[in-house]
Amino acid sequence: MESALAPIYLEHPKVLCFISVSSQLFSSGNDRSTDNAVNNSHSVAPQESKPRALIVDDVPDVTEMIALFLQHAGYETVMAFSAPDALEMARAEQFDVVVSDIGMPGMNGYELAEALRGIPDYNTVPMIAVTGFSAFDDRNRALQSGFNEHMTKPINPASLLELIQRLRD
Repeated sequence: MESALAPIYLEHPKVLCFISVSSQLFSSGNDRSTDNAVNNSHSVAPQESKPRALIVDDVPDVTEMIALFLQHAGYETVMAFSAPDALEMARAEQFDVVVSDIGMPGMNGYELAEALRGIPDYNTVPMIAVTGFSAFDDRNRALQSGFNEHMTKPINPASLLELIQRLRD
């Protein structure tokens, strides 16, 4: 069993933590090589279409960590480090799932979810808020703005993958 340390930034207060990530978290039978593990876009064999995930967070380490989890689970990932960039990417190409932070400078995750739901192709795309905002009102606001689910950081990668699968089924 392989393991590695992955950085996690908590939003309130701003704290850098490390979690141990075990290769057992990734139950996919896909290739687990780490070459190109953290690219802006990651795709493999053209013969089989992989589900596409848009990951949005203003903290690059968090964005890259979530991308890595999803790549190991068989997703093609695209990262955006701001909500306006994510909105531009979503208008240009279709994604099967969106995972976004809430607390970002400028346009926040709530506004991003509302804007994405305004794009006809994103009416039914699963969207998950992954955030340090954990109050009951934060969850309600996330759901009201268009997110399907709300997860509090630090996240459990297996729980995130299960949630994405459940929302996509």
